[in-house]
Amino acid sequence: MSGPPVISSPLSDSARAVAGSALQATLVDLLDLALVAEQAHWNLYGPRFRSLHVQLDEVATTARNFSDTVAERAAALGVAPDGRAGTIAATSALPSIPQGWLEDRAVVNALVETFATVIRRLRERIGATGEADAVTEDLLIGLIAELEKQSWMFQAENRA
Repeated sequence: MSGPPVISSPLSDSARAVAGSALQATLVDLLDLALVAEQAHWNLYGPRFRSLHVQLDEVATTARNFSDTVAERAAALGVAPDGRAGTIAATSALPSIPQGWLEDRAVVNALVETFATVIRRLRERIGATGEADAVTEDLLIGLIAELEKQSWMFQAENRA
């Protein structure tokens, strides 16, 4: 149910709208990233199975942990976060991962592409939130530092 915020916001209505929109889009990206990582984790095969299996667990854990932080920030601003499966399916802009068994090289390529999309979108949101809410901007900056680190690791894996 939509309506007036249950939680009062320290931000103006316009700043809350900017921050809330950035946080909601980031929440969807993170929840979908966790799902992509888990899908690949469960269906992975190939000579790099063990190292990628562990690496995908790290991606899923990071995405889940940050999604909780992002959702709680939205709630603290009086914006109801929406992490429902239907919302993720309807609004995610991440590339989908194929169904079924996935060779290690295909998984690495898929994660490189997925991280590139998430990072590009997150950098746009950082730019948009700077004036509206420095705390949200800071949260997104911390998140992108971790995602860029994981992206680097998959890109390095891609050269094998």
